[in-house]
Amino acid sequence: MEAISLGDITLKLDAAGLIPAIVQQYDTGEVLMVAWMNEESLRLTFETGTTWFWSRSRQELWNKGATSGNMQQVKRVLIDCDADTLVVEVDSPGPACHTGHRSCFYRELKGA
Repeated sequence: MEAISLGDITLKLDAAGLIPAIVQQYDTGEVLMVAWMNEESLRLTFETGTTWFWSRSRQELWNKGATSGNMQQVKRVLIDCDADTLVVEVDSPGPACHTGHRSCFYRELKGA
């Protein structure tokens, strides 16, 4: 397990050097998406004020909304009690999902 020290907080990363990030609309609490961050994407997020993530499938950094124009403006970043998951509160002007939906969580799973 890797770690990133940020002041008095040490984030716990998985074996691939990643930490999950739950992205929420800051004023409504709506969960928009879940993505992965590494040390560089976290640094870029703080430097630019917009969300940056690590794409596990493409093996590259991506700035959310850079292509679509729906850039997520970061309001604050929270860390859970175990220091192994982030909540990134954002102002997201448009769809957060690559399908065009506002949230990636637009389908309901119903049990048997």
